[in-house]
Amino acid sequence: MTDAARTDRVTDPLDASRAEIARLRAEVEALRARTLELEQRAAAAEAAADHDVLTPVLNRRGFVTAMSRSMAYCTRYKVPAVLLYLDLDGFKRVNDTLGHAAGDAALVRVAELLLENVRATDAVGRLGGDEFGLLLLNAGPDEGREKADGLKQALEQAAFLYEGQAASLGGSFGVRAFAGQPDAETWLAEADAAMWVRKRGR
Repeated sequence: MTDAARTDRVTDPLDASRAEIARLRAEVEALRARTLELEQRAAAAEAAADHDVLTPVLNRRGFVTAMSRSMAYCTRYKVPAVLLYLDLDGFKRVNDTLGHAAGDAALVRVAELLLENVRATDAVGRLGGDEFGLLLLNAGPDEGREKADGLKQALEQAAFLYEGQAASLGGSFGVRAFAGQPDAETWLAEADAAMWVRKRGR
């Protein structure tokens, strides 16, 4: 046997080990990339599950989740917060006169207007139909009422046109400060009741 053959026999197992290590490393990297992709998809799906399918705000589930987190934060750190409950006025008239596509466009416009008038730390959600919620942190009932009045004016002054036809937008707001309510649904119900008092009193 030649010296070259002996050398090949000695180094072959080493080369095979290196090749196996390289293969295993490639598999590990592929698995890591796949895991990251799945995690990103799951995060995107979870985020989508909390957002309204029509408007650029949270859906009821996402808004209630944001409320629950904020309630825990406010309780722990004694931070004030206020909830605004908006029910659009005359929305049925938009649907009846201009059609449901116009109604959808009006809801999108209202959601955009609400987002334009809150801080990044606040939450906006569509609670269902033509009802919206706004959660303002570091704000009490006076700030809540002031914000509600400003948003009411903004809604009434907003120009809403659909295929060249104008429609007026308005709304009634209920304002309820955080006062240690046991859960988000209780707080929502209180703000909803306050909104109906305002609506019926007009």
